[in-house]
Amino acid sequence: MTTNTTPRLAFIQACWHREIVDQGREACVAELGRQGIPPERLDVYTVPGSLEIPLQAKLLAQTGAYAAIVAAGLIVDGGIYRHEFVARTVLDALMRVQLDTTIPIISLVLTPQHFHEHATHQEFFQAHFKIKGTEAAVACVQTLENLRRVRHMTPDSPQAHAGAAGLVR
Repeated sequence: MTTNTTPRLAFIQACWHREIVDQGREACVAELGRQGIPPERLDVYTVPGSLEIPLQAKLLAQTGAYAAIVAAGLIVDGGIYRHEFVARTVLDALMRVQLDTTIPIISLVLTPQHFHEHATHQEFFQAHFKIKGTEAAVACVQTLENLRRVRHMTPDSPQAHAGAAGLVR
């Protein structure tokens, strides 16, 4: 059941290796539903590749319309440039966006050590993205709950003093 208090989320998905990344999105949407966030509270955006995710995330975060953003992509070694540099660039930029905007960005951007186009790898990574999509949804809900708790604290609240004293676990 959708209410005004149900958060609106964005899901940004890179189109490279879409048949794999789709599995993460579908699992994330399903788990969000189990966690009480229905599909109609999730807006899906596609971008050409993972390098385009951070700008889309920044623009969406700046609208103030979303409580959190999930970003999904698969960065593989295509033999042209070092994929770990691309992955680091994307993840560093996503971290910067969430710190600058205070809108959480949940990463479902994966960089396998080895990836080949044959069926065995395709099947493995499709299954892996399902697991990671579920984990991303759980992380998203947990992060939103943590933020809700922190944002309701005031400097004079007992929780703030207990936390400062190391008493909150």
